[in-house]
Amino acid sequence: VFHGRILARRVVGRETRYEVEVEARYRQLFPLVAREYLWVPNTCGCPSLLEGGEYLLMARRHVNHEHTLNRILLQDDGYARPWTPREARLVREAARHC
Repeated sequence: VFHGRILARRVVGRETRYEVEVEARYRQLFPLVAREYLWVPNTCGCPSLLEGGEYLLMARRHVNHEHTLNRILLQDDGYARPWTPREARLVREAARHC
């Protein structure tokens, strides 16, 4: 779970790749750097992440069977909400209990 700002959007094949500036990390099961690519397995624009927008994102790490692909994936049922101080407070509180 992290707070990120969308810097760019690009359709690559049948997926969408977002360049994200990681603003804050709340719950981290794998390391994140200051800028990451976030992949969405569709090109329909779902979820709607706007360039310049800030979001609270719950994504997972995706590694293929050959271990040649390691990326951050926001699945169709993933969590992507516009970032607000309230959302950040709720996540911080939840992270203390999990």
